[in-house]
Amino acid sequence: MEHGTLTLQINDILKAKKISKNQICKDLDIPRTNFNRYCRNEFQRLDVGLICKLCHYLNVDISELITYNPPSI
Repeated sequence: MEHGTLTLQINDILKAKKISKNQICKDLDIPRTNFNRYCRNEFQRLDVGLICKLCHYLNVDISELITYNPPSI
């Protein structure tokens, strides 16, 4: 049974705030390869610590960062 998917809006937020991936990875001490997976929405599980870091650093609410996509019928 499908329950839907989550999509991270990282790329859109970075573009809107004019922040480079290199800069955010450096500032938050995140490996670029791991961060790229999140940017491409190629993750199996979310790291709660990373989500909190991103919300704080980007000054966004979690609802701006993560979108729930219901399953298609």
